[in-house]
Amino acid sequence: LDEMVKEGKIRHVGVSNETPWGLLDWLRESERNDHPRIASIQNPYNLINRTFEVGTSEIAIREDVGLLAYGCLASGMLTGKYLGGKRPEGARLTLWADYFPRYLSQTSFEATEKYVALAERHGLDPAVMAQAFCGSRRFMTSVIIGATKMSQLETNIDAVLTDLPQDILDGIEAINAERPNAYL
Repeated sequence: LDEMVKEGKIRHVGVSNETPWGLLDWLRESERNDHPRIASIQNPYNLINRTFEVGTSEIAIREDVGLLAYGCLASGMLTGKYLGGKRPEGARLTLWADYFPRYLSQTSFEATEKYVALAERHGLDPAVMAQAFCGSRRFMTSVIIGATKMSQLETNIDAVLTDLPQDILDGIEAINAERPNAYL
């Protein structure tokens, strides 16, 4: 990576799916060996998976390593489309549930029901609320989005333009306090 930066093939380096210790170790090694400093970390982060906040967020903030969060909708779970036993045709968890069961726990469904209800009480699309929450975090550099339909892209854009008021943020924290990292 050092050679690629020096050759101008890449500008910055980052890590993915890394732990707090791993991130710190990368940072120490780059400093010790005068290699490119880690600029970003790409880890999952969403309303039902906030494990990044436990240790890694402090490192990201103090060491200026931005989170490029993926899975902000928890494979679509936080849209509410899987509630009530639904499995929409062509949806990610319909197609790949056997391979990616991460968000299919009972506690994921219970927390998702509460987040969807909170969004709806405030007249918000649950996907907009989930993505806007992620984008509002101090350690966030960018929320990685995905869209297979124009309506999904429009929702993603709405999330960027949405600042969540304090009462919604308080509601999110209250739900999280009941069962942190509900996907586990």
